[in-house]
Amino acid sequence: MAKRPRIGVVGSSNVDLVTYVDRMPVWGETIAAPRFEMSHGGKGANQAVAAAKLGAAVVMVSKVGDDMLGDGVLQNFERTGVDARHVERVNGQSTGTATILVDKSGDNCILIVKGANGDLQPEDVERAGEDLGTCDLILIQLEVPLETVYATLAFGRRRGVKTVLNPAPAVRDLDIERARDASFLMPNETELAILTRLPVESEAEVAAAAKTLVERGFEAVIVTLGARGALIATPEGGRRIAPVKVEAIDTTGAGDAFIGSFARYLAAGLSLDAALAQASRYAAFSVTRRGAQKSFATEAEFEAFCAKLG
Repeated sequence: MAKRPRIGVVGSSNVDLVTYVDRMPVWGETIAAPRFEMSHGGKGANQAVAAAKLGAAVVMVSKVGDDMLGDGVLQNFERTGVDARHVERVNGQSTGTATILVDKSGDNCILIVKGANGDLQPEDVERAGEDLGTCDLILIQLEVPLETVYATLAFGRRRGVKTVLNPAPAVRDLDIERARDASFLMPNETELAILTRLPVESEAEVAAAAKTLVERGFEAVIVTLGARGALIATPEGGRRIAPVKVEAIDTTGAGDAFIGSFARYLAAGLSLDAALAQASRYAAFSVTRRGAQKSFATEAEFEAFCAKLG
């Protein structure tokens, strides 16, 4: 029997408030929108649910508010099979929210309120250490305090557990010295530009910017390029991960689908390139359906999708 991959996620739990629009409004403009939906999100929770839907054992370290949204987040983790023993409630605090506008082309813009996510501290990582230490891979993003991010990466380095740092939303004051404890740095193009202060308009510029991060000590930099696939840079050189062509209707959560599925397949023993190829397929499937977590395929659904691709 194949080993069940075990993934740890230290990160955000949000509720997404999604409004679908015919076009994006300009500043100060009021327009009518055809549809509204409320769903579960947060980059940490999204990545956890993607891995869990694909059959991984996932332990989540997060915080929610003492409101009805927090109730829903905990119930959602139970439904999706994510171990939420280390998801704590913060008295007097709201659960994190993301207000998302999605236009007809599938493009989106997002406003984040951290809420209880801002209360996740390094000591919370240490308290979950016994469970995190048994993981094959730990995922961390930047929707929680930076000190908690650094503590998670240092924990992984100390305990010999590989880590993935998704620097989203990107911040210019990320401490590269501490961040390079990550086994894998996984930004998108925009985040790469913010981190490096370099242009990323062309593929050559993306590769050059990623290379500078490798030169600064990162083991592997994987840049997600949306419909153009992904690019990986290591000390041995760079290479492309081919895209999967689909008709996108909503790109919300696609990057999280990519990272959560990558973690699942790498932890299951696939090679780096094979895990990235699976992640590219999984993210492509997610953009053919609306929403973030609800667009993520189960293992059976994903296998059927891959069979159609051939």
